Amino acid sequence: MKGWNLTLDLHAPSPTPLFVRIARALEEDIRRGRLPPGAALPGSRTLAESLGVHRNTVLAAYRELETQGWISTSAARATYVSPTLPDVPARSTAGASRTAMPTQVGFSLPSTPLSREQPDPPRGTLVLAGGAPDIRLLPASLLARAYRRALKLHGKHLLHYGDARGLQRLRAALAGMLSSLRGLAVRADDLIVTRGSQGAVDLVARTLVTPGDTVAVEAIGYRPAWHAFQLAGARLAPIPLDGEGLRVEALEALAQRTPVRAVYLTPHHQYPTTVTLSPARRLALLAWARTHRVALIEDDYDHEFHYEGRPILPLASADRDGLVLYVGTLSKVLAPALRLGFLAAPRPFLEHALGVREAVDRQGDTALEAAVAELLEEGEVRRHVRKMHGIYHGRRDALVEAVERELAGALTVSPPAGGMALWAHCAPDVDVGAWVRAGREAGVAFTAGGDYSFDGRPVPAVRLGFACLEESELAEAVRRMARTLPRTARVPKREISGRTGKATRP
Repeated sequence: MKGWNLTLDLHAPSPTPLFVRIARALEEDIRRGRLPPGAALPGSRTLAESLGVHRNTVLAAYRELETQGWISTSAARATYVSPTLPDVPARSTAGASRTAMPTQVGFSLPSTPLSREQPDPPRGTLVLAGGAPDIRLLPASLLARAYRRALKLHGKHLLHYGDARGLQRLRAALAGMLSSLRGLAVRADDLIVTRGSQGAVDLVARTLVTPGDTVAVEAIGYRPAWHAFQLAGARLAPIPLDGEGLRVEALEALAQRTPVRAVYLTPHHQYPTTVTLSPARRLALLAWARTHRVALIEDDYDHEFHYEGRPILPLASADRDGLVLYVGTLSKVLAPALRLGFLAAPRPFLEHALGVREAVDRQGDTALEAAVAELLEEGEVRRHVRKMHGIYHGRRDALVEAVERELAGALTVSPPAGGMALWAHCAPDVDVGAWVRAGREAGVAFTAGGDYSFDGRPVPAVRLGFACLEESELAEAVRRMARTLPRTARVPKREISGRTGKATRP
């Protein structure tokens, strides 16, 4: 309550003295937890002014409460809720009684809530789950400087309502990056800045999907994106994968049974298996989409981090028919909490999407967009990416070596060509679910393959992120994994004789 006026419900006028009504209102708020033990109460003069009463009335109410043991006064004359509250029955009051926030709702809810990510693990846990960047290496001082400068120079403009597409300056900088690094022939007006890639996927789903439409998704994939399409009313159809990525012939078979509105996929580094969609399948997918007039939603979430050979250009770079809706993010490049993503698409689609954006989210954080635009323009983002590229490459190799050293026979892994995580296959005798639970208790968090399967069936694999931990931390994380491997699956260590071959993924 510090710094804010304390609002009290004194009920309708009654013959009860005003100081008593104030005391009872405060007592009720203490009982229901609005004013917890130890909370500071406003001074008598401040509360009198906010309630529009004489100060002596508030002093009388405070004396009443102090006599009953509800509040206490310190030597500095500050007033607090007593640390130990009196054990007395609740008094009846005029009007409806007030309680704490209700524990039930008075209306119907969906029968099955959407699944959510697990809460953050305890402090000290080494987190291999997902594929997050190491935010400890973010040039935070440069970002803070750019943010301060943006507010100082352009605060009156940036803090007002802005363009639903996002700040033009940032869109222009992003267009330059996408044109140079990803082969997309885009300009500022071909982009919408969103709140992360999830915001872009949600915007696409709300704009594209009508209830009952079929959206094809990867059978092992990114569940939050699936949820966005389901919330828009889509019926999802899982498409199997193999070592070359999405199986296009399965899409063809699906289209023979039902019309397909869109396909959502992660072709560069498939999430979570890290497989890259082969060139032949890329051509086949674009041809199939052109024939059936199906939208392809390409989520290219970590394009910058590719370590072996030249990066594969996005599907959108080869699109000549307006089929691809291209989603990207700066979460992997900078930090997830910045919530900066983008959608590149043909302008007629963007016009529809902008109407949805204005109805749902209105706009983004234009001051932050200005700060990040400055970092892009000055080359700071490019320099940071180059630095992280080398660091993450080394961490990838360190994690592969640690897995081969400590978990040979239990996990089979080959270095992915890019990305920020490994997809490791488990031996048949490994209880993946039990291992994940035991590891979490021992201070290492990683994800079972089944958490990514469309139907929830177990998948004999684990996903191990390497970007957010230093090499020494990765080694310790794998040692904790080895210690918690279910005993029936323990295998002797072996000497490392070389890399394993590229595995075929489900």
